[in-house]
Amino acid sequence: MAESLKGKFKKKCQEMGIPLVGFAPVDRWENPPPELPHQFEEWIPEEFWPQSIYPEAKTVIVIGLPVQLPILDTAPSIYYHELYHTINRLLDEKAYLLSNYLTREGYPSIYLPRDGYGDIEVLLKKPLAFFSHKHAAYLAGLGSIGWNNVLLTPEYGPRVRFTSIFTTASLEGDPIRGNDLCTRCLSCAKSCPVHALATKKEENFPPPMEKMNCANRSRKLRKKYLSPCGICIKVCPVGEDRVVFDREDTSIYFQEENFEKYHRAWEHVRKYGSKK
Repeated sequence: MAESLKGKFKKKCQEMGIPLVGFAPVDRWENPPPELPHQFEEWIPEEFWPQSIYPEAKTVIVIGLPVQLPILDTAPSIYYHELYHTINRLLDEKAYLLSNYLTREGYPSIYLPRDGYGDIEVLLKKPLAFFSHKHAAYLAGLGSIGWNNVLLTPEYGPRVRFTSIFTTASLEGDPIRGNDLCTRCLSCAKSCPVHALATKKEENFPPPMEKMNCANRSRKLRKKYLSPCGICIKVCPVGEDRVVFDREDTSIYFQEENFEKYHRAWEHVRKYGSKK
């Protein structure tokens, strides 16, 4: 039996070193699956649906690359700044190549950039991109929304960057896991230096977020070559990467006692390569 297009695509992702890939038919934007982990008061507006951007699209394919936890632990720092841009560049390149592969297979496809805005100054006026990879990954069954308004995955928690491919191929969607991975520990909210996240558990979930607070902090950090911030995703306890990197005890971020060697390492990195 000939290998399916979906099978060949996943194999190609594996060969390219892409650990996370998910498939979502475009009708999931119009008719959200009932097994989604969360109930939203307001759903994704139609203008942000994939079929509103590329009318021929039948399936959205989402790919994800991990943010290496020990580097993120130094954030905000030039080290994390460089890692962030490296991952973004790789995502763009890989998505572009994969979209061309699908087109050569007879299914015209396009890639989307991992960020849909030109500069942080633009976000200060309108804190939205033209397409949400977070919601695409959510609808592709890759995870659930965390208290920090970022997608949580079983493998890496919120420490993943995503981008998407719109294809005319009608591919079977991946199952929605239906599991809410967020522990409601509120570590992200308590650690946010600009109070962008709700700190009361009775708030609606996913909770409201002060996007302008976050954007303004990014603006300040960018001038110091320290953007993005990264604090709300590094303190999150969710993700198997914590086991891999032996960072399961998240008190490492909140106390120096017993963790002096880590704090010394982070402070060393933060002293160099950026403006203070």
